[in-house]
Amino acid sequence: MAKLFSLASWNIEHFGKPWGDAARAKVKKVVEFIKIQNPDVIGIYEVESSEIYGELVNQMPGYTYHITEGDQAQEILVGIRNGFTAFITQKLEFKSGDTFLRPGVLLTINIDGQHFPILFLHTKSGNDARGFGLRDDMLSRALKFRKVMQKAGTDNYIVVGDLNTMGMSYPYGHSIDAKDEIKRMSNKAKGYYDMRPLTKTNQATFSNGSTSSIPPSELDHVFAAETMKFTVFDTPKGKGEVDVRGWADFTDVAGQDKWIKEFSDHCLLYLEVLDQSNA
Repeated sequence: MAKLFSLASWNIEHFGKPWGDAARAKVKKVVEFIKIQNPDVIGIYEVESSEIYGELVNQMPGYTYHITEGDQAQEILVGIRNGFTAFITQKLEFKSGDTFLRPGVLLTINIDGQHFPILFLHTKSGNDARGFGLRDDMLSRALKFRKVMQKAGTDNYIVVGDLNTMGMSYPYGHSIDAKDEIKRMSNKAKGYYDMRPLTKTNQATFSNGSTSSIPPSELDHVFAAETMKFTVFDTPKGKGEVDVRGWADFTDVAGQDKWIKEFSDHCLLYLEVLDQSNA
């Protein structure tokens, strides 16, 4: 099956803050890394400076960019390669009624009559009850939105981003493990909305480095309609429909720590959507 387009999703920790020479140097390194991936679509999370938009336009031409706006401190920036027919909207309903939560970005690509709605989402972090509840509501709304897409005439739908699946710490034996949160979310996606989590070449997508008390964690995800087909990557890390690229590519601790320091505690997620008409 032919590849229709590629997509990269990356949380770059506190991207652009504080703005200055160090931030400019980091943007340059980030752009160089993104260019190596050569994605048709890129979603970047935790953009914390308005300067980032202009820097990307200058350093990475050939894309059309959109950035969210609102009361939130961290924005989502989406870029799509010129030549694609696409429509972008900011979706406030995924803020769960909290004006300071990050909105979603819905990008719909049209290729030869096939529509591909992609929701970029950065959900509430935290393992307290409030964080877990808000995150659960945001994810439920995101998955349920597939019904809206189906009514609009398309069976394709992708939810991608930093979904912060870190579980919930609660007293009296009522804590929820991060793995159980992911399992619960996956079951809801499959059982109610005919969606599934895409497999990854590396399970963990987040690491704070070797000196951190927090172990590498699976925070970033891609959910897609059951019928959709994707390239399967076979790498030394593992096999999966989403290639986890970044610190996970290093087998040595020093290499991982260096990458995390220079880029981000999150790896970049890369995937390729295949022609659904031949599925």
